[in-house]
Amino acid sequence: MDSKALINRRTAIGAALVAASPLLFPGRVRAQGTAAHVDGFVVLLKGLYRPVVHGPNLGLSAVDLSDGSYSTTKIYPVSGTPGNTNPNKAIGDFYVQFDGELCAYHIPGGSFAMQFTGSDFGFVDDGAGGSFLEGTFELDVIEGTGIYRSVVGGHNHMVDKLHFLASGDVDEYCFCFVSGP
Repeated sequence: MDSKALINRRTAIGAALVAASPLLFPGRVRAQGTAAHVDGFVVLLKGLYRPVVHGPNLGLSAVDLSDGSYSTTKIYPVSGTPGNTNPNKAIGDFYVQFDGELCAYHIPGGSFAMQFTGSDFGFVDDGAGGSFLEGTFELDVIEGTGIYRSVVGGHNHMVDKLHFLASGDVDEYCFCFVSGP
């Protein structure tokens, strides 16, 4: 698939998600005085994963990003996140344990940790020596900082197409639908 078709596909999926997000997350992010409350939002995890050697301190006790078990990729805005709205510019970093059950997001407004609780996926050969993991993952929000304290106890429904390349690299393309409790 050429890059123009990929961009058009991403634009179409993103537009559909933006159109649906008010129905899925009617409150989105709204200011209330000097504090903010987050009801729900959608982000895209996209790009090659890299190992985390010296992870940042996100103020989360649930994750130790420097323990050698995490990999990271970029987070892009889709709907409802504060800050930059350019879908081609990363707004933060996603950290995940491929051999564990925890992950963390760091985006404008704070950070939050999640625990994987369920999945429904399968593998598809990519025809080039690698494979795609295609499916969904369910996660619970277990800790948050900043404006994301309000999503603790909430849920994340991930729709993922993770590409395990023949080179050994892992390329992410995953929409995350995060909702508060």
